[in-house]
Amino acid sequence: MKQGLSRSTARLTDAITTVFRKRRLDEEALEELEETLIAADLGVPAARRIVEDFRKTRFGKEVTDEEVKAALAESIAEILAPVARPLEIVPGHAPHVVLVVGVNGTGKTTTIAKLGQQYRRQGLKVMFAAGDTFRAAAVEQLQIWGDRTGCPVVAPAKMGADAAGLAHDALARARAEGMDVLLIDTAGRLHNKAALMEELRKVVRVIRRLDETAPHSVLLTLDATTGQNALSQVKVFKEMVEVGGLAVTKLDGSAKGGVVVALAQEFGLPVHFVGVGEKADDLRPFAARDFARGLVGLD
Repeated sequence: MKQGLSRSTARLTDAITTVFRKRRLDEEALEELEETLIAADLGVPAARRIVEDFRKTRFGKEVTDEEVKAALAESIAEILAPVARPLEIVPGHAPHVVLVVGVNGTGKTTTIAKLGQQYRRQGLKVMFAAGDTFRAAAVEQLQIWGDRTGCPVVAPAKMGADAAGLAHDALARARAEGMDVLLIDTAGRLHNKAALMEELRKVVRVIRRLDETAPHSVLLTLDATTGQNALSQVKVFKEMVEVGGLAVTKLDGSAKGGVVVALAQEFGLPVHFVGVGEKADDLRPFAARDFARGLVGLD
């Protein structure tokens, strides 16, 4: 985790080290700390909450940069703890349907592949549905991953096929073949929000004809490199579907890992996974304390 967050850590800790070299935590120092946290993408509400913690507990005291990092990790972990909840696969659903949504390019298809690989290792039977039917690259990518992971893939007969119909067929087949998990990829063409909203809602309506409790999980993927833009994506997708939790990807390629704190503070949605690399194991279950300490460069 520490390695995966190294860019974000460098951005945050370099600023903290500059500000706090054995100095008194006065109003000026707190103001600089707040600016540092906002610049590191933690967002204004979270930055203010953390600074208020410092004001109550450490105001007027001499502090070193290391003491600030340790206290900062505690405050960040406190914000993150309520959202660090796993994505639970419920055996009774058979299959447990996970609808994966997000803007194109956020890592939906790769996240599905990594989850498929992890679930297969746990002994679960997994199927993929290539529901981004307008992007040949997305369908092909999922088929390649299906071959690699041993997960069957339900793909459209032709590009542009009805995504809801494909999801319906995939659920019917997953049931017939005794699958434990069905992971459904979706489009993310936000330039036409109304059409995308209707498509996603139609997918939900149609699969509920087969299982009125589906989808059992709606996982929104967010690309950490987009920083504060991730917050507006959550708002948009919450309007479209009942987002149940988040997967924040590409943290290893970003200096904007602080956005996870901003997301937790603003929305309180479960953060199920964070992506810190290319391998399947680099999509990690989210652990608040590990992430907080990693973000500020502590072991």
